[in-house]
Amino acid sequence: MNKRESSLDAAGKFSKSTSLISTAIDQGGAVRLGEELDVLAVDRWLKTQLEDLIGQPKVTQYSGGASNWTYRLEYPDQDLILRRPPTGTKAAGAHDMAREYHIQKQLKSAYPIVPTMVALCLDHSVIGCDFYVMHRIIGIIPRATLPRDLNFTATRVRELCLNVLDQLIALHQVDYRKAGLENLGKGAGYCKRQIEGWDARYEKSVTWNVPSYRKVRAWLKANTPDDSKTCIIHNDWRFDNVVLCVQQPTRVIGVLDWEMATLGDPLMDLGTMLAYWVEPDDNYLFRASRRQPTHLPGMLTRQEVIYYYQQKTGVTTENWLFYEVFGLFRLAVIIQQIYYRYYHKQTRNPGFKHFWLMGHALHRRCLRLIRQSEKG
Repeated sequence: MNKRESSLDAAGKFSKSTSLISTAIDQGGAVRLGEELDVLAVDRWLKTQLEDLIGQPKVTQYSGGASNWTYRLEYPDQDLILRRPPTGTKAAGAHDMAREYHIQKQLKSAYPIVPTMVALCLDHSVIGCDFYVMHRIIGIIPRATLPRDLNFTATRVRELCLNVLDQLIALHQVDYRKAGLENLGKGAGYCKRQIEGWDARYEKSVTWNVPSYRKVRAWLKANTPDDSKTCIIHNDWRFDNVVLCVQQPTRVIGVLDWEMATLGDPLMDLGTMLAYWVEPDDNYLFRASRRQPTHLPGMLTRQEVIYYYQQKTGVTTENWLFYEVFGLFRLAVIIQQIYYRYYHKQTRNPGFKHFWLMGHALHRRCLRLIRQSEKG
């Protein structure tokens, strides 16, 4: 393990310290077959953007994401992250590298735990697509299983949970006008536009082996509320999109993956987050596909999360079920879009082979919630 990693300063450059770091720090792995990066081309371009960049990078890839491809470029004196879109069929408006770059660059002053941007490349002659580079935030990413080194008690798990929720709440309090992000979204009517948009995306990505979601989609359209308010929303808030401090591992020092951030209803952000929130008594398929440690003793339940958020923000609704069903349907669409690329051999990642099964599980969960609401 690289002993220099703990000593990067805020700009991503190495200092002279050689302190040992925790094995819990998130690391990249081997680059996946078919997702190789033209390292020489990237290096040549980067050196036109960073005059003091020296040497050649060691390149690894992060395997956690199923959307954009993320690589670590480890130079002798700088630690960088490159984000680029996947190959194959993409939903309209998705994987917009320029948009994701500019959101983070504008938001940084108002929300400091956003990564520091380095450069954006719109020249397809470099690697055939748009991409951007940012400084790596060194820390712990809480994925499906917390690193053993942390040895968290239930009290520490609860502290982590509340800190992650508090950062979501802090984001929702940012003045988007002062941040220069007033053009990030279309304003009022966000909930209605989201239902129409995700409905259309599902239609375009259906394969023979997944449900139509006909009843779920009709129910969402019939029960769409007015927006509760308008604010900056992350739109993919999960534990594995936050970075924790190595010295204080319940403290959030970074928030990643701003691809889908926009101006919208904060309760939609909350519903989206809870679609990933797997509890210990959820069914086997949800527990087996869990991507974050929400099952641990000390974690808030989904109902406790809703109560905590509403108490801290004052944003309430009598129609919470809509946001919960929407979050599940939206997740089903995202999973199906990824599976569609695999089904049509536009990606070779074997991890996507059984994504269609989750489509069925999410469908059953949506229908169960809708039936419960119909019974009163």
